[in-house]
Amino acid sequence: MGKPAHGGNLVWASALAGCPSSAILDFSASISPLGPPESVLTAIQSQLSNLRHYPDPSYSDLSLSLSHFHNLPSEWILPGNGSAELLSLVGRELSEFETTTLITPAFGDYYRALAAYNAQVLEFPLISSEWKVLSAELLNKLITPNSELLTPNSELSTQHSALLLNNPHNPTGVMFSREDILPCLDKFALVVIDEAFMDFLPPDEQQSLISVVQDYPNLVILRSLTKFYSIPGLRLGYAIAHPNRLQRYRTWRDPWSVNTLASAAGEAALSDTEFQASTWKWLPKARKELFEGLSQIPGLQPLPSAANFLLVQSEHSCVELQHQLLKKHQILIRDCQSFPQLGDRFFRVAVRTELDNKRLLTALQSVL
Repeated sequence: MGKPAHGGNLVWASALAGCPSSAILDFSASISPLGPPESVLTAIQSQLSNLRHYPDPSYSDLSLSLSHFHNLPSEWILPGNGSAELLSLVGRELSEFETTTLITPAFGDYYRALAAYNAQVLEFPLISSEWKVLSAELLNKLITPNSELLTPNSELSTQHSALLLNNPHNPTGVMFSREDILPCLDKFALVVIDEAFMDFLPPDEQQSLISVVQDYPNLVILRSLTKFYSIPGLRLGYAIAHPNRLQRYRTWRDPWSVNTLASAAGEAALSDTEFQASTWKWLPKARKELFEGLSQIPGLQPLPSAANFLLVQSEHSCVELQHQLLKKHQILIRDCQSFPQLGDRFFRVAVRTELDNKRLLTALQSVL
């Protein structure tokens, strides 16, 4: 079995560890350990008898729930089979521009979606050669005329180019401020913001651009419901953009991409304010404790993160570390081989429960 490009591949991990997949403690996929919520499981159970019918092709109830949740007209929202499906639709449109600017290291599915339609990519590093995170400084340079970031071969007008950015950034966990991103909307012909991890922040701390999407017809926002609510097996996400753009996306996609169970789960999740509040209360403390624990292990240096994961720089081979943790402790971490700019000296771990995090720290101390 080939090495997985994504985290969460328990079949691969269990084969390497020599144990059932259920025995693997998975830190490689950035999924909340608190879910799925009971409300979601109940909603799924209630829809089992409807599996004999096709789903509503317009996902009316789910779209209405999303409309109320974000205080937007439903025609501005397009549910999808995970944000991965929506990213493929976005990739098709991005191929129509001269270039798509990509902040690196970048989520591997961005390259997949862009390569599928032969989109031209310009890569700009978020991390300097001294491993300094540039964040706001980088965005400022992207919108500055004659920026030193633009080489003679890449100096194309941003009015004919697009920007693809995730916020919080994966895999670094860096949060770009809303104020830093907004100028990009006046410079690029299309701006796509992947906010897959934004809901892990309380509403008053989020830097989402959803509140301004109706003011910018060149803005597309991608959201995921699978990470926060722990339902990646159902595949559920949505895009927010101008209705004309979303209608165009509909003509490109397969019918019934959101199944009946996923739609019901999404409706229940969005209304579960108790689960949302418990997640916002849990994460900051758990992330801080994990960060401090990793910092105390010689040879490891975690980066501060606004998301539910930590990127960790290591003095040791992370592929070897991953294998040792699997074979000796049945723990799976995410190596960063799929991020060429990071290579074998970085790994990523999700923030899990206090007990799980302590088990990881103990195993790392043992292996290192």
